[in-house]
Amino acid sequence: MSGEQLTVLSVGATGSVGGYVIDEAISQGHTVRALLRNPAQLKPRLNLDIVTGDLTRPQSLVEAVKGVDAVVFTHGTYGSSTQAEAVDYSGVRHVLEALDHKDIRIALMTAIAVTDRKGAHDWKRRAEWLVRASGNPYTIVRPGWFDYNEAEQHRPVFLQGDRRQSGTPRDGVISRRQVAQVLVRSLTSVPALRKTFELVAEHGPAPDNFDPLFAALETDEVGHRNAIQDADNMPLEREAPDFVTLLDTFRSRWDATTGSSASYRST
Repeated sequence: MSGEQLTVLSVGATGSVGGYVIDEAISQGHTVRALLRNPAQLKPRLNLDIVTGDLTRPQSLVEAVKGVDAVVFTHGTYGSSTQAEAVDYSGVRHVLEALDHKDIRIALMTAIAVTDRKGAHDWKRRAEWLVRASGNPYTIVRPGWFDYNEAEQHRPVFLQGDRRQSGTPRDGVISRRQVAQVLVRSLTSVPALRKTFELVAEHGPAPDNFDPLFAALETDEVGHRNAIQDADNMPLEREAPDFVTLLDTFRSRWDATTGSSASYRST
């Protein structure tokens, strides 16, 4: 059990990973606040509160984020680029804006091969950019294919550079439960700060302590929109001006609190 007890907002609480996030967070001694459009989808239990909110309606999130210490994002779509923009990207944007620059720990789940420039992945990548620009302490996890594990395939492997892009389980597999464990454990891990990595599993037992795995990773560079080792294959100058302005706005507010003067636009 973690020694630090947090109030954790679960975004995507009724999704295929969200339920495991709730169970893991409660088992670690945290209180979970589940964000739901329909409160009837979950039953409250000890250390689980239900809050009503809609990721597509920013104003509905203001009350939902009050008093939270951390946010775990496991929401997402598997459809069109339009859906990914409306949910995967805009959901992160709207929650970050509702937090109003409070110093909140973030754990964001995206996907392995997020840098492959195929389909809706660009919007997941833009969500990563927003998290890095926000100035919040974060960990970004890019899991492989859910629950394709063979028996005894539970030894987590953390990778960087997003080089596995076949679009098949050959890229790596991982259980939903273990994704949730890594996300929740990152919230109280100092070695997990500003780390972005792909998460897969190989044959072997699951560890009790993830900190050595976090510690072995390279840290993202402050002020850079891309993760460490990522291909710089999504030029900022080709992004929509409104999005570039939003990144600059996020970064400038962070600069005002840290005394930095670096422009996010130039990285």
